[in-house]
Amino acid sequence: MHLLIAAAGSGRRMGGDRNKLLLPLRERPVLAWTLEAALKAETVGWIGIVGQEIDRAAIEALITEAQPLAPAKPIHWIEGGSTRQQSVLRGLAGLPEEASHVLIHDGARCLAESALFDRCAQVVLEGEAVIAATPVTDTIKRVDDQGCITATPDRSELWAAQTPQAFAVDQLRQGHAEALRLGWEVTDDASLYERLGWDVKVLDAGPANIKVTTPFDLIVAEAVLSFREA
Repeated sequence: MHLLIAAAGSGRRMGGDRNKLLLPLRERPVLAWTLEAALKAETVGWIGIVGQEIDRAAIEALITEAQPLAPAKPIHWIEGGSTRQQSVLRGLAGLPEEASHVLIHDGARCLAESALFDRCAQVVLEGEAVIAATPVTDTIKRVDDQGCITATPDRSELWAAQTPQAFAVDQLRQGHAEALRLGWEVTDDASLYERLGWDVKVLDAGPANIKVTTPFDLIVAEAVLSFREA
């Protein structure tokens, strides 16, 4: 199974001056935790890290440090684009010719466990596109531009989309080609499938698969890692 890790973000919402994936989490960069889990996944045999050129030296240093965890699994640098959508498209172009299925994972979801990669891989190898997700527990309100509530969706039908997301490579490339042709902009690959009327399954990732976006998320992530090691 081939895996693309999206690592071309920034530190704007984190309030930092650099890519948030390079910020320390328990004395290691956030991305190091993501990469370690991916390397330990039994189904993952090839990894591409899609990042910005400004971060290349730092990310390649992480690759060198992590590679001994799984020497037989190649890890490649791929230069990303200005948006996540463009970065995934470049990642798809960087896959080996033999790649038939791909996992796509946000590097900021550094608490994803290796078993989650394997569970998603199993579903896609059985012929279905799939995303990790978690049921919404809050009551969600739809609000207009005046800040007034307009609707309350049925919570039982709502899931928070996460990663990994897993797809057949040819179909995902087709979806991205349609997005380019029609001028669509999406924030995750499952949205392409949704717009095209293609089925995508959800797989419950559990409560810990958070995305590190703010300083508070770093505190939560540290607590989760400490709990796992206890």
